[in-house]
Amino acid sequence: MRSTRKQQQGATFFSILIVLIVAGIFFSVAFKLYPAYTDNLTIDSVLTEVMNDREELAKGPSGMKRDITKKFRINQVKLPSKDSLKITRDKGIIRMDLKYEVRIPMFYNVDAMVKFEKQYEAIAP
Repeated sequence: MRSTRKQQQGATFFSILIVLIVAGIFFSVAFKLYPAYTDNLTIDSVLTEVMNDREELAKGPSGMKRDITKKFRINQVKLPSKDSLKITRDKGIIRMDLKYEVRIPMFYNVDAMVKFEKQYEAIAP
């Protein structure tokens, strides 16, 4: 009787290397994008807090913007431009429109652009 043995085959060195390179690229991209998303979460929490604060809503748009800028400075976040946040008061409704983009250098001449847009509304006191 002749016993036939099946030869076991696993992943080769090169296939493991390719998987590690692809995983490394994904982790590198994730680590570079992470700060932009955490800053946006902080900005969102500050603006939500302002929209829920009746004393803040009683101030005019310029007073609200000044206080929001102070809160951003305390939380160490910054909007890319002054036009990123627009505050309007119309017929007893306060609206805040947040719209900005962040460019993040990835590899060589490749950049990632992350775009954030959100609108907030509250009834003026």
